[in-house]
Order: sequence, then C-alpha cells, then structure tokens
Amino acid sequence: MSARPARPADEAGDLRARARARLLLLGSLVLAPLSACVVWRSLRSERAGAPPSATDAAWRSESHTPASGNAFATSDGLLAEVTEKVLPAKGFESRIRLGASVVKLIDAGAIDRQKFEALYRSRGGLSAELQRTLAAPSDRAIHLTRGNAGDYVNLLWPLGLSNHMAANEASPINGESLPGFASTGGWTLGKEANGSAYFNRLRIVPLTTEQEARVTEIARRTYRPCCNNSTFFQDCNHGSALLGLLELGTSQGLTEDELVREALAFNSFWFPRNYIETALYFRVARGIGWKDVDPREVMGFDYSAAGPWLQNVHAKLAAMPNVLPRQTDGSCAT
Repeated sequence: MSARPARPADEAGDLRARARARLLLLGSLVLAPLSACVVWRSLRSERAGAPPSATDAAWRSESHTPASGNAFATSDGLLAEVTEKVLPAKGFESRIRLGASVVKLIDAGAIDRQKFEALYRSRGGLSAELQRTLAAPSDRAIHLTRGNAGDYVNLLWPLGLSNHMAANEASPINGESLPGFASTGGWTLGKEANGSAYFNRLRIVPLTTEQEARVTEIARRTYRPCCNNSTFFQDCNHGSALLGLLELGTSQGLTEDELVREALAFNSFWFPRNYIETALYFRVARGIGWKDVDPREVMGFDYSAAGPWLQNVHAKLAAMPNVLPRQTDGSCAT
C-alpha cells in the first residue's frame, strides 16, 4: 500500500482505531459493505465500473424482508417491525433534490455518460429514473428505496468528490496519495481515468461561507460503519456520496437537524444490516423507537464508526439471548 498523507489531529485517533476495527470486522458475523474506506489497490471491488457494486451485493444477499429466508429474514415480529422502520418498503422521501448537479457533472466530465450507461447495461440497463436524471435537471425530491440506493451512491459520489469547498484543502485525502484512495481511484466513470483529477475542482453546488462551515461541521461529526472515518475524511464512495448529499441539502436550505436526519436515512439504506441492528439495540436495550432516536447520536462515532459499532451495538445484542437471528450464511458478498 502507498503511504497515506498526514491527517489533522482530530482524525489521528481514527487511524489507530481503524486498524483494530478492520480485524474485528473480518471476524464479525455481520456483513457490512466492506468495499469502502481503504486504499484503492486493496479494494478493487469498489471500482465504479466493476458490477455489481457493494450495495447491490448487500441487497442480493439480504433483502431484509420476512419471507426471504436469509439471515435477517426471521419470523420474529420485533425484527420485522424494526426492519420496516429502518428500511420502509415504500422508501424514504428525502427533502433533498439533485437539481442540476448531475447534468453539471456530465458537462464537466466528472461523469462520462457513455461509461455510466455501459456500467448499467451490464446490470440490465438504466432505469427510467436514471435516464431522466442523466438527461435533465430534476426538481423532484429524492425518493430513496431498497432498489435504487446503490444508484444514489453512484450519483452523489462524484459530487462530493469534485465539488469545491475551501475546507477540502485540509481534507485528510488531499496529499501525494490522493489518487490511491477508493473514492478517487475507484471513480472510473469520469472522462479522466482516475477520480483524483476532479477532487475539489468543480463548482457544482455553490455554498456561502456559512453554508460551507455547516457542511464541514456536520461532515466531521458523522461517520459510516465501513470504517472509523468521518464523512469529511472521504476516502471511500459512501463518504464522498454522503458529503455530496450534505452539500446539496445545505444549499437548499435544510437545517442542521434535517441534514443529520437525511444522513442517517441514506446511511441506513447503504449499510442496512448495521442500522437494523442499531435500531434493534435502541429498542431492546434503551427502550427508544427508531423515529425517536437522536440522529446526531446515531450518526456519531459511537454508533456509526465500525469499531465502536461492533462494541456498542453488535456485541451487546449478541450477548442477549434470542435477540439476533441465527446467521445462516457467513460468506462475504462481493
């Protein structure tokens, strides 16, 4: 692996915990989407052009419906109820719109439409929703579902990666190793071969100084369960995608509370097993329903970073009798 650039002090502790978390993740019974948050050369499965994506694989292996017969499909009524709260079958109605962002990304070359279409051709072709999104600006609020969650990773990823923010000058990925991260080397659907060519270069979503400060603050305090890195440390596709979502939402006037709630909803669809277990933990151990959880707490280090999540959620649930369903498939989906 190539050497990583120096990180700010507030990220340094994450790196040590991250190494420990990776060992725990390999032995965990929980299949989180593990194709993110490490140097590109160690995770070729995260290439945007390598079908299927990690999100697709997760949904193939676990549909999270009571009748599917997989590890999370159980007759347990509580688990089925919690699953529906976290991943409603009707989807999540976001307050955020893509607007002209995707069209601007295409015009700037950060998305090569031919490459994008070729990727989806191998998956059965572009959906009508994706065709509309690539063709023209959209004022429709995003309707996130189990079926299109992976699509929104691919749409938001280049946005978070390329959109200019002054704060990105201090990004932990901004250094000599920039081309070697999963978020940069993994983005192969632009005109350039490596997504590092677009990092912080484009003004797709204009932000005021105040708005940029809000995005940066939230990004530094929110995490994802594939690693121990904050959203601001966008070294993987999900990190870049969530940063892009925060930029869009902030530019459209969402409050901090609304932004963090949106972030939790998108993370839940991108990392379904983790957040189903998290919701189960809050319900069983703390008596709090999913709609009543504090999204800041859930998206924080203790419940959304990989290592702490294993200790604070999965290990505690595993120690409770008859709470977690028996795992029926211990293989890693790729």
